[in-house]
Amino acid sequence: MSGRPDAPAARRNRDAILTVLRNELDESNSLLEIGSGTGQHAVYFGEALPHIRWQTSDRLENHGGISAWLAEAALENVLAPLDLDVLQCGTVGGDYDAVFSANTAHIMSYPAVECMFRIVGEALSGGGVFCLYGPFNIDGKFTSESNERFDQSLRIQNPEMGIRELADLDCLAMDSGLERSKRYAMPANNMMVVWRS
Repeated sequence: MSGRPDAPAARRNRDAILTVLRNELDESNSLLEIGSGTGQHAVYFGEALPHIRWQTSDRLENHGGISAWLAEAALENVLAPLDLDVLQCGTVGGDYDAVFSANTAHIMSYPAVECMFRIVGEALSGGGVFCLYGPFNIDGKFTSESNERFDQSLRIQNPEMGIRELADLDCLAMDSGLERSKRYAMPANNMMVVWRS
């Protein structure tokens, strides 16, 4: 594990996420992951879904960890990370029919979330699917007491962070030419929300 960052949450949630991705990405060929983090998800899902060309991305400071995981896995279908800060990025080059992001919307500022949805809409302009994993609020309410406590801890760290209202994300999706098609209940009071263009 030397040189490779390890996020326990990435190991805990990966099998549940993979079950959904197998279903939602069965016809996908080229995927952009926004916020690859440690890189653990990319190598796990890339190995399990060899038909998909998996493009990692994150801010530059996270590239070392991602690259360490990619070097160890040596998967031909998982690509070196793009330098992507959603607030600084005008557009993302490439031809993608899927976008995946996990545990990002609640640690981004809301303007960053808006930018992420705009980038997704442009990346999927030819049609495709966006799978977003994490905690979300429904009808203005937390789905669990633990999520409410988590939201409070996030806002103490940074007032711009916090669990997002799903209806607000649906509006951002609509503005980007996407429509929600599925919502999966996931372990630990998380969800996988799927929008299609």
